[in-house]
Amino acid sequence: MTTDFALFLSEQMLMTALIIAAPVLTVALVVGLLISIFQVMTQIQEMTLTFVPKIIAIVGVLFLFGHWMLSTLTGYASELIRSIPSLL
Repeated sequence: MTTDFALFLSEQMLMTALIIAAPVLTVALVVGLLISIFQVMTQIQEMTLTFVPKIIAIVGVLFLFGHWMLSTLTGYASELIRSIPSLL
């Protein structure tokens, strides 16, 4: 295995992880921002107020995008496993 191929595998792994995590992180960011704006407007500084809506939103995203996320991850893993003979 060459250094270039190792860098290619690392880049591919990081891009796959970023693509898989993007929907969950984006929804958590947007919901957190909306709740923070709501807290500033109403001056309610309850710490637990942020957690429940975020958890509900993240579970919803996982239900919506879970199949796609899993198929992307299994596609990457199967491609990586298929490339093992060329590494030896």
